[in-house]
Amino acid sequence: MITDRFIEKIVETQNPTCVGLDTAFEYLPEEMRAGVTDFRGAANAILTFNRNIIDSVCDIVPSVKVQIAYYEQYGEAGMETFRKTCAYAKEKGLIVITDAKRNDIGATASRYSAAFLGETAVGENRAAAYPSDMLTVNGYLGTDGIAPFLEDCNKYEKGIFVLVKTSNPSSGELQNLQLADGRTVYECMGDMVEQWGSGSVGKYGYSAVGAVVGATHPEEARVLRKRLPHTFFLIPGYGAQGGNADMVRACFAQGGLGGVVNNSRGILCAYQKRGGTYAQAAREACLDMKDDLLSVLGEICAK
Repeated sequence: MITDRFIEKIVETQNPTCVGLDTAFEYLPEEMRAGVTDFRGAANAILTFNRNIIDSVCDIVPSVKVQIAYYEQYGEAGMETFRKTCAYAKEKGLIVITDAKRNDIGATASRYSAAFLGETAVGENRAAAYPSDMLTVNGYLGTDGIAPFLEDCNKYEKGIFVLVKTSNPSSGELQNLQLADGRTVYECMGDMVEQWGSGSVGKYGYSAVGAVVGATHPEEARVLRKRLPHTFFLIPGYGAQGGNADMVRACFAQGGLGGVVNNSRGILCAYQKRGGTYAQAAREACLDMKDDLLSVLGEICAK
């Protein structure tokens, strides 16, 4: 089961870090950007950058998260780089999360799910469009919009992360509103996520249906960790968005299990502060993040 494999990678590396490959062309070193004037050139340079980052960190982190918007902006060439980045990360043994936040009504949701989790039929043949292990989805359309993803998770041993409490500053405008039964909107969504995952709980006690819970909202995270004992968290907001190890502690259960912390710009752009090559700076940033997280979590143990 995908979450079991994810947890085993985290324990193996002793590093609950997800490297966010939210790679914009302007993040690249000047020499890689020199002379590039079109989408194809930008996409090719980004692919080279991503592959070198992956090579540098694949033995010390369990996962990458590839944010599709950073590739869509470069058109067809960008989407080719997105697919090749995901494929290369999988070749290197990393868990690959596609951050696309997809969803719609059931019929359309099934097509999104086929693209990123399942397979698409063409005549007598079937193939996967993109090599993802897990996908971020928007659950605010309700159960009929999530059901197709659940079906493909079970069929293809994949997973999803449902938006519950996001890291952006204005998330509380909707997510913290109180419902008639006394719950907040984010608590209601969290309860739905726990229920959606009830049929896919693995040997370590976590299901294939995870939750996106921002590092920048530790009090809400503490509420959700108690409320969702079988839900694995994808935790954005560490680093550039203001989250730190003390803030993410609330997202984890005893033994340091229960989540993975994403860091994008803090790793991709580490060379701008540290100097040296971007790949080596990214590796050093991952090791520093590992030390920071373990300083509050302790040794991570799967039981």
